[in-house]
Amino acid sequence: MDLGRAISEARPRVVAALAVRLRDLDLAEEAFAEASAAAVPAWRAQWPRDPAAWLWRAAWRRALDAKRRAAVRRRLTPDDPQPASTPEDEVIAASDPIPDERLRLIFVCCHPAIAADARAALTLKVVCGLSTERLARAFLMAEPAMLQRITRAKRKIRDAGVPFEVPGREMWPDRLEAVLATLEIAYAQAYEDAALASDGAGFAQEVLRLSGLLAELIPREGEVLGLAALVRFAEARRPARLDPAGAMVPPAEQDMGLWRGGLIGEGARLLDAAADLGATGPRQLLAGIHGLHLSRRDTGVTPWAAIVGLYDALALFRPDAVTGVNRAVAVGEASGAAAGLASLDAVPGAGRLTNWLPYQAARAGLCERAGLREDAAAAYHAALALGPAPAERLYLERRLGALT
Repeated sequence: MDLGRAISEARPRVVAALAVRLRDLDLAEEAFAEASAAAVPAWRAQWPRDPAAWLWRAAWRRALDAKRRAAVRRRLTPDDPQPASTPEDEVIAASDPIPDERLRLIFVCCHPAIAADARAALTLKVVCGLSTERLARAFLMAEPAMLQRITRAKRKIRDAGVPFEVPGREMWPDRLEAVLATLEIAYAQAYEDAALASDGAGFAQEVLRLSGLLAELIPREGEVLGLAALVRFAEARRPARLDPAGAMVPPAEQDMGLWRGGLIGEGARLLDAAADLGATGPRQLLAGIHGLHLSRRDTGVTPWAAIVGLYDALALFRPDAVTGVNRAVAVGEASGAAAGLASLDAVPGAGRLTNWLPYQAARAGLCERAGLREDAAAAYHAALALGPAPAERLYLERRLGALT
């Protein structure tokens, strides 16, 4: 195995175990970084039997040494040198089990005491190891601002005495919802641009991995399974979301041969398991909508009327503009452009959505299908003025060009 890959794969469990035991996120990350640096020359000389266990023991020793040095500095007395690693230490390092504390760390990073806008970034930084630079690009922020956001969140955990534990089941309704909302927001950032930067695909993969981890650790919660299914269905379509020119391709026009069957199967199994639990929630409904789009692979048609029905159910949980605009597009496909425009006009607060890109893009498409060329052109111009991502911009420019 490649050295970098071995370190990357070991990181989530090792950092989580360190953080929970040390109750210090910064120290856990620093100790793992030092252990990783030490692994480079050591592993080139002799590859360890269990790289993750080696990193766990090496990082633990460095963390304890750092705490000891800090205590010594406070006492202002000389420090004893750290003992050299012995062959016995290496044997222990190769067999010492690493406790799986990732779920506990996710709950820490998504604690209600942490500002909602910081939870997703902190989770992806600490649990997944994404760099501050990478997070800043994904969240469209300057790197210093992202660093400040993460630093404040870590300070809040320390100063508020946030417990490093999975809360009791009686506290799960609020706490688990914060975790799921965090991962959903994080994935929305990765999904927003169909093309993604080269690191963006990895960003989406981290959310895919985290949602799967939650499904493994909490298999009796329908919304946990629903989120994992949703991410898998959405990622299954990623290879088909761009045409050869780099323009966005709507779901109904995508090449089904490019869809990833393995992820579709995983998502279907998760959604079936969620349905067996008998408690429907918004993420299960969203996963169901994605699943209906994917059903075209088997039937040859997109069941737009059924999709509208799921949006109607989703509106009971989330009666917001996002649900309303997406439902209007589905209505336009199921019942005609005029019905879609009427549905769009009925979205609560529609008059205040003129500076929202999805609204203008939806209006442009519906007006075009209704034969309202001038209205469609105006909406396409408005959408382009709102700074769409490159793939979406190419698509919108193409549609606008077809009107002239």
